[in-house]
Amino acid sequence: MTLKLDYLNNPYPSQRNTVFAQNGMVATSQPLAAQAGLDILKKGGNAIDAAIATAACLTVVEPTSNGIGGDAFALVWTKGELHGLNASGPAPQSISIEAVKEKGHDTMPKMGLIPVTVPGAPSAWAELSKKFGKLPLSEVLQPAIDYAEKGYPISPTLGKYWKGAYNSYKKFCTTEEFTHWFETFAPDGRAPEIGEIWSSHGHADTLRQIGETNGEAFYRGELAHKIADFSKQHNGFLTYEDLAAYQPEWVQPIKVNYRGYDVWEIPPNGQGIVALMALNMLKEDTFTERDSLETYHKQIEAMKLAFADAKKYVSDTTAMTHTAEELLSYSFAKERRGLITDTALTPEPGTPPKGGTVYLATADGEGNMVSFIQSNYMGFGSGVVVPGTGIGLQNRGHDFSLDPEHENALAPGKKTYHTIIPGFLTKDNEAVGPFGVMGGYMQPQGHMQVVMNTVDFHLNPQAALDAPRWQWMEGKTVHVEHHFPQHLAQALQRKGHNIQVTLDGGSFGRGQIIWRDPQTGTLTGGTEPRTDGCIASW
Repeated sequence: MTLKLDYLNNPYPSQRNTVFAQNGMVATSQPLAAQAGLDILKKGGNAIDAAIATAACLTVVEPTSNGIGGDAFALVWTKGELHGLNASGPAPQSISIEAVKEKGHDTMPKMGLIPVTVPGAPSAWAELSKKFGKLPLSEVLQPAIDYAEKGYPISPTLGKYWKGAYNSYKKFCTTEEFTHWFETFAPDGRAPEIGEIWSSHGHADTLRQIGETNGEAFYRGELAHKIADFSKQHNGFLTYEDLAAYQPEWVQPIKVNYRGYDVWEIPPNGQGIVALMALNMLKEDTFTERDSLETYHKQIEAMKLAFADAKKYVSDTTAMTHTAEELLSYSFAKERRGLITDTALTPEPGTPPKGGTVYLATADGEGNMVSFIQSNYMGFGSGVVVPGTGIGLQNRGHDFSLDPEHENALAPGKKTYHTIIPGFLTKDNEAVGPFGVMGGYMQPQGHMQVVMNTVDFHLNPQAALDAPRWQWMEGKTVHVEHHFPQHLAQALQRKGHNIQVTLDGGSFGRGQIIWRDPQTGTLTGGTEPRTDGCIASW
């Protein structure tokens, strides 16, 4: 007889220790994907191969957070140097503010084909493989193909979010263009249950084509034609020419020095600069206690100011009126820090001087390390799946503004403000390691909290992720987790913050950390307790 168990009921606190290894480590939000990356390491692949294998596998085993039709960013440490890859896609060439408004929209819609931008994730896999990989891409993608073809059992957090998405899509995604999402992700007329086997031959076929052609099939081959034809059939803006013209971009990572550590992010259009601006404001303060009123108050106020500036100034770099260097300048940080007082402020942007995501971290025994993030945005993304392919298209274009005067105004071929950000930490030009916290606008907030947990409060990787988090929402509203210290929540309320306790920790991000000891090469890892997180190592 099958046991009837509630896999979402965990009434007792549990402890997870930091994981140690020497030969290799993969940390991500899904055990099967972490193990897939480790298998590639054991076959002779490096950390870059492992990252690609894990990322591809996550499109299959955690489709609630990412997909083949999403975007990706990566920070790669190899041979003593950090490389940045921006594989976010632009808006279609045929789209415009006027064209969207003609379809009856005053703001960019969340669902359907209008907010679909060029997917960048498959190009990230191919580009990373070509530049740094040791194994053929077809071999690296094989674990993901196997899970798509043969199926796998649904894990607890995955099942929870899948059911929530199905209930939402059933209510709001009722037109013909959404039919194939239901055929792919709810083939029995419902979301799969926790522990139930789900498979998708469309996913497997698509991944196989991407592997065999090093991504060419997706952008300039059979898959590109299928995507474009479906878009045209349902009056979307994305075309074959948009896909064929796309190339990912190698970029110079940006950083701030925080108490002797260099904290690295991908430059705009990503929002990693938000975490750096906030840390820049706080680096001359002294924090001796993590769970104190002063620490939380200053963290929240700095983050609010950083977000206010980023939401005004961050977009595609070609459209920004202020550079990343200007936004990260000492004078601007000092000016913004001066606005932090003893009471909560309502953030407004300053004037700089002129001048639903998955995260994974990998490391190998040779010293290579990867910080990688990939997303369809808002869970499954646009709700649109290209028939027979398993390709769920992202809705990243939702972040564009239809105000032509806005820095992030919609324009043909333009990249939007992007929420997904990988992080990396170095000290004295040596790698400390990759870290990340996925989850929409929580991401830079999670990055700042993880960095301070590590650098200021000396928490091990697991404790740095376990610690209760806060999340600034808007104005003076701040959400805190249910295990956030009540007396501090009350004290923050007295300072003017509108504190709201949230029972579900899912909105506070899902992170991973791998640190490397430069003397011994020993790897230490922490994984997220707020999801089906796992560290695979050897």
